[in-house]
Amino acid sequence: MTGYGDTYYARTLTDTSQRSSLNGTVNADVVVVGGGLAGLTAALELSRSGRSVVVLEAERVGWGASGRNGGFVGPGYATSLANITRMVGAERAQSLYRLSMEGARIVEENINSLAMTDNPRVYGKISVLRYDDPDGLRRQCETMQREFGYRLEVMQTDAVRTVLQSTKYYQAVYDPASFHFHPLNYARSLAQAIEAQGGQIFEKSRVLGCDLDRPGKIVRTAQGEVRAQDVILAGGGYTDGLLPRLRRSILPIATYVLLTEAAPERIAEAVRTPMAISDNRRAGDYYRLVDEGRRLLWGGRITTRTTEPRRLAEMMQRTMVATYPQLKDVRVETAWSGLMAYARHLMPLIGQLQPGVWYVFGFGGRGMNTTAIGGRVIAEGILGSSDRYRLYEPFGLTWSGGPFGIAAAQLTYWTYQAMDFAKEHRAARAS
Repeated sequence: MTGYGDTYYARTLTDTSQRSSLNGTVNADVVVVGGGLAGLTAALELSRSGRSVVVLEAERVGWGASGRNGGFVGPGYATSLANITRMVGAERAQSLYRLSMEGARIVEENINSLAMTDNPRVYGKISVLRYDDPDGLRRQCETMQREFGYRLEVMQTDAVRTVLQSTKYYQAVYDPASFHFHPLNYARSLAQAIEAQGGQIFEKSRVLGCDLDRPGKIVRTAQGEVRAQDVILAGGGYTDGLLPRLRRSILPIATYVLLTEAAPERIAEAVRTPMAISDNRRAGDYYRLVDEGRRLLWGGRITTRTTEPRRLAEMMQRTMVATYPQLKDVRVETAWSGLMAYARHLMPLIGQLQPGVWYVFGFGGRGMNTTAIGGRVIAEGILGSSDRYRLYEPFGLTWSGGPFGIAAAQLTYWTYQAMDFAKEHRAARAS
């Protein structure tokens, strides 16, 4: 047993070693609570700079959303550049977007520098429209080139339908620099790199209490404690009541992923590209070929409620077949869910809670790049090498609304679904 459940990533995990739980007292410069990608990136940056680091993980490294997601790496946040600009102004919005681009580069650099031979990258991402709007896509591409020097291309409908055999799709944006990979193998490789630098990682070590109001912080587990000068809180969607202010600032949202059986011929009738694919809907579908094209990994659909795996597989399969009827008889082999952390403003929560206490979480489903840059800027803050983390200060620890926020989030999602359906219906009638 790997301890990661029956996910595609657990099945194809190359490092199945297990780490011991914390037992006794350990001293360090920094203790990181949460062994996901944000905490691991921060720990690696700090250990490379000579700081002693301890990571405490309640389950196993990469156990949460970091090891359960679609594996897409590219720039951007859970909300659009236009929305960020409305919130903080053009200059700050551009700086933030450039940080998201840097986050994607951090992942590439780590894969290269750590020689992750078990994690090949497949470059290219296609973001598909489910209604006709070539002019809107053209303007989007022009903005990215003008403001950031980032090259995107518009794919016309006939080109899209050549590689994606679905009448649901119209134009698309092609991003040659984005890529997809194996996020759990990546997380495990980061952990190995931290340990190679002298850092310590303890699994099955849930934090049960802490004393953060003194210069020397104390973080306690069931059988031990870590004493450190700085604490990084990086629990993601699994952030618990350890610090209520952090827990109140997020909504834990479940997202779903399925893996089909091996059916390469049938799948090739639908998807004829190895690139990552997503559509433009709110919480839309995202998918990619895995296992050298023999299987399809399909994700999407968000909810504030969790669903048992059999029901989950049925829902996701209906969504997949609605897009590709030719996959009707392709069996779903397994399905899983994971919790993401969303803030009301849809931006990451990155900053300093009080002297020596830092937080980095709330990536809203766009964590592959934002965990990386979030971990880096928090590490820079601790090292005193930059205060770039302050760029995220306008997006503070706003109360999420508790149960009312959960209900509002679900209602908002259903509203967006209805709006998306209306757009698609008009597009289908016009075609």
